[in-house]
Amino acid sequence: MPPIIQISEAKAYVGQVVTVRGWLKRRTGKGKINFLRVRDGSGIFQAVAFRPSLGDEKFAEVKKLTTESSLILTGEIKADERAPGVPGGYEMAIQEIEIVQIAQPFPITPKEHGAEFLLDNRHLWLRSDKQWALQRVRATIIRSIQDWLDEHGFLRVDTPLLTPAAGEGTTTLFEIDYHGIPAFLAQTGQLYNEANIFAFGNVYCFGPTFRAEKSKTRRHLQEFWMVEPEIAFCHLEDLLEIEEQFVSYIVQRTLQERAHELKLLGRDTSTLEKVIPPFPRIRYDDAVAMVNEAAAAGVTVPPKDAPVPPMTWGADFGAPHETYIASQFEKPVFVTHYPTAVKAFYMEPDPDRPEVCLSSDLLAPEGYGEITGGSERMSDPEKLLAAIQREGLPQEAFDWYLDLRRYGSVPHSGFGLGLERTVAWITGIKNVREAIAFPRVLGRISP
Repeated sequence: MPPIIQISEAKAYVGQVVTVRGWLKRRTGKGKINFLRVRDGSGIFQAVAFRPSLGDEKFAEVKKLTTESSLILTGEIKADERAPGVPGGYEMAIQEIEIVQIAQPFPITPKEHGAEFLLDNRHLWLRSDKQWALQRVRATIIRSIQDWLDEHGFLRVDTPLLTPAAGEGTTTLFEIDYHGIPAFLAQTGQLYNEANIFAFGNVYCFGPTFRAEKSKTRRHLQEFWMVEPEIAFCHLEDLLEIEEQFVSYIVQRTLQERAHELKLLGRDTSTLEKVIPPFPRIRYDDAVAMVNEAAAAGVTVPPKDAPVPPMTWGADFGAPHETYIASQFEKPVFVTHYPTAVKAFYMEPDPDRPEVCLSSDLLAPEGYGEITGGSERMSDPEKLLAAIQREGLPQEAFDWYLDLRRYGSVPHSGFGLGLERTVAWITGIKNVREAIAFPRVLGRISP
């Protein structure tokens, strides 16, 4: 019996007869020859059906195949630089074919489809070349994230998805009934991570988080995955060095391991190749001045070539502001020392300027916006209690969080990296909803 292989392994079987199991993406040809573009999840290649080799009966079955028909092919693997696929350069000369099912007419065709139609059929859209490549890149990014952290002394400790209080702000909470007790889907695992560092040292959590943002922009999801490292005995400058090493590793490893997929996506990787430490750093004050100079000069930014709007000190950056700031640098850029009023309650104020906090956002080039957000955390219990009261948060829900500052408090810092936005940036896609298999966007819960 010929060995059963995956298409991605074709290179190792040139000249051998093997069996491949998969699905038909497209059939072309005429006369005595048909070309089958076949995928199996690991890759895509061309299989050639030649009537004199297959016989009239089997060749007639090939001509009945429809898009997404499932089949089992046996034949010889041949090297041919012209053969399309991922990886390219290999094809199969079919000797035997077993048709598992003739698929019904596939609703997604090569013609242009609207975004809502594609999202309605997301369960089928995932079979396209582009979506296949995106999810494979995502898997590599996830593995890179975990490998770097594991190899640098971080312990993964999972945190709850059901919480009694806000972690980021009360306006974006999904509230649920927890057996008669009001509870919320977690916006972040960070607060629990802060408890974990006092038990385990440097830690991280990695999982879904939820934000009930009334936004349909290309950068936002209602449910997204986030990795959140937390580091004991760490100040802001130490944190920035960790972040740039971490992000650079993710990018460079993805370039190395997913070159085929990035090429299939049409990604220009020249900007990604520059993502190596150190990253530039600017303060919020300087970034605001930069934005207002651009606004006064009538500078425009993609994707709509709209003018950069002016802003006042104390406001948070909008997408056009972040796009313009990042465009002034070849690498991701840290913006630090944001106004305390626009950041989360737990961020440590600058001792010299309490109106700003020891915080940072890492802005990606090419208009992708914030990739990471982090800060030094408050370590003094009285200062933290005052911040909780100032925000009008229920103190009883944070009593355990205050305890962390009462029993062995130390300076500590952490950050969160949004997985889908990172996938969008590295792959060059325009909308973050394609960076996850089944996106949850405003107004959509299906499929």
